[in-house]
Amino acid sequence: MKRKIYKELIEWKNTNMQKPLMIIGARQIGKTYIIDKFCKKEFEDYVYINLLEHSEIIKIFKEEINTSEKFKRMKIYLDKDINLQNTIIFFDEIQESEELISSLKYFNESSEPFKIICAGSLLGVKLKRMHSSFPVGKVKMLNMYPMDFEEFLIANGNQALIDEIRNCYDNMIPMDSVLHNKAIELYKLYLCVGGMPEAVKNLIENDKDILKFDKTIIEDIYQSYLNDMNKYVDNKFEASKIENIYKSIPSQLGNQSNKFQYGKISSNARKRDYETALNWLLSSTMVHKCPMLNKVEIPPLGFIIEDHFKLYLSDVGILLNLLQIKYNDIILDKLLQYKGIITENYVATQLVANKIPLIYWESGNKAEIDFILYNDDGIIPIEVKSNDNVSSQSLNAYIKRYNPKYAIRVSSKNFGYANNIKSIPLYATFLIK
Repeated sequence: MKRKIYKELIEWKNTNMQKPLMIIGARQIGKTYIIDKFCKKEFEDYVYINLLEHSEIIKIFKEEINTSEKFKRMKIYLDKDINLQNTIIFFDEIQESEELISSLKYFNESSEPFKIICAGSLLGVKLKRMHSSFPVGKVKMLNMYPMDFEEFLIANGNQALIDEIRNCYDNMIPMDSVLHNKAIELYKLYLCVGGMPEAVKNLIENDKDILKFDKTIIEDIYQSYLNDMNKYVDNKFEASKIENIYKSIPSQLGNQSNKFQYGKISSNARKRDYETALNWLLSSTMVHKCPMLNKVEIPPLGFIIEDHFKLYLSDVGILLNLLQIKYNDIILDKLLQYKGIITENYVATQLVANKIPLIYWESGNKAEIDFILYNDDGIIPIEVKSNDNVSSQSLNAYIKRYNPKYAIRVSSKNFGYANNIKSIPLYATFLIK
């Protein structure tokens, strides 16, 4: 399946690849698949090394010898005469070796034409907790996420629909009603399965019949996340705290206070007891943090309140799985309160995929704007609606108070531009930059 990060891999290749490339992202999002595809297609020779399958290489890099000698011994162990001029080396599951991560500095500074790419499960967590020194400035790092809605459409063979969505977005003109309805139905399917490649693949194999979709795929991914929480932690108490935070997120999103509350995890939970566990989850990219904006000024990231925030799950399919929502209730629009929460989480994942920092605005619990965008047009409010009922006192209050160049309202309504508000359908969120 096509992934948009491939373009960034090509850009790395075209900039001489002196810096090793590190792909960071949660488990099961397709890192190994897309890197393997890139290496096979773009290079004459390719060496794949999964450290979970080569404990001997981990031992070699632990030895008290220089990195040149380590690399030489690795080649002997692999029984490979690697031609560095034509070969790319992919170290998968690199989190298993701190010493190899530290050695990336050698590969960067060497006069030899090394071409190194690496990835791993919970690599972000490992980098935060390394005992060895990380080669700062010597590695190019890219974040990868589950498939966004555009990638979902591409996988389903809807390129022509994407082109029409883009045309309507660029010119802010309504979509043909038949195509608009088709895009909304595809959006609902995406809410059900999310962006995990294996789940998307299964939906396609079942002709997009959600009743035939194998929901155990998402259940297994969720279970693998829970397993990681126990595997990559210092002790079982920390693992329990991480799991408790993660499981609380669906109900936290329904808080009337519009923020994450430690007291919702358990009655005696306090920030100081859960801060390390929360940082673990954020580093894993299993969750995304959205802090509140304290002051609407440029740059908005300079005016956020770190302790006043929301948490979103990295994949909307996992959110539905945690809530045990029946897929027909999504397709037939039977949800009430949680429809808005699911929609908001969906929009958050699309913004993150576009490298947009998550921020929201609130005015003394009287008004709230779901997301704040900072682009060439200044600070732009983004309001999210789960249906076509778009009346909003909060957005009107924000516009009256701050007079933005324009506002964005994401909803199930068609494209449009009126009263200085851009109406963007939920299926077009991937185009917001």
